[in-house]
Amino acid sequence: MYRFAPIAIIIAAALWGLDGIVLRPSLYTLPVPLVVLIESFIVAALLSPFFIKRIHYLKNLKFKDWLSFFAVALFGGAIGTMAITRALFFVNYANLSIVVLIQKLQPVFAISLASVLLKEKLNKEFFVWASVALLGAYLMTFGFNLPGLVTGDKTPIAVLFSLIAAISFGSSTVFSKRALKNVGFEMGTYLRFLISTVVMLLIVLSIGELKTVSEVTGKQWIVFLIIAFTTGGPAIFLYYYGLKSTPASVSAICELSFPMTAVMLEYFVHGNMLTLVQWIGVILLLIGILKVSSLKNQF
Repeated sequence: MYRFAPIAIIIAAALWGLDGIVLRPSLYTLPVPLVVLIESFIVAALLSPFFIKRIHYLKNLKFKDWLSFFAVALFGGAIGTMAITRALFFVNYANLSIVVLIQKLQPVFAISLASVLLKEKLNKEFFVWASVALLGAYLMTFGFNLPGLVTGDKTPIAVLFSLIAAISFGSSTVFSKRALKNVGFEMGTYLRFLISTVVMLLIVLSIGELKTVSEVTGKQWIVFLIIAFTTGGPAIFLYYYGLKSTPASVSAICELSFPMTAVMLEYFVHGNMLTLVQWIGVILLLIGILKVSSLKNQF
């Protein structure tokens, strides 16, 4: 199972890249908390018939298990998703580099937290190839230039939300690994969306935005359904399948396939051609991901 686990994580992260470039832009007219609530609710509702008969398995979960799932819902399902969506909305999807920057920082938080909470031991070889992957991800996105920061007055706010998302998703990776300790990845996927729905409903109700659900257009409902059947439920299902037998620190590097997918889609969707330096970055990123995902004996 371990051999295919990192591949599942890579595919899941690639689907998230598809979400950010192709699907999510059409939802920018809606309040961010409402977007996250609807996403989580649809997936939870679709999965409920399959898991309602298996609820009795939850009695075996301990307090720390439930606390971990709540942390996943809070950081990954609520704060992280709202932050990255807000960052994209602030730059109006015109400058992807600002938001993609979070994927260069996320592994730093995930690996650090994994070493503290999960006691994952990292050797020198891991840091070498992880650094290669991070360097490749940076070159692929920015080349030899600094991240573009001239996208309007809201850019600094977008950067702030990107950093919040980086910390949240990095934390979510670690808490997800802990949450799956005593439950299968199938039930883990369901609980992730179910608890996220509850958390987001409380947030939306507290700020009085539930009434804006009437503003969702027919086209946007279709987009929500497409997300639910592709980059939402199935992506998390693959991600948890891989994370179940993959160290959180390795997963954090494999998730760098998100910016790789995003840059590729930028070319195919928006016609932004990759430079020679960016292609070198793609190669370095692929090498780094493959090397890190093959380091089994160090953990």
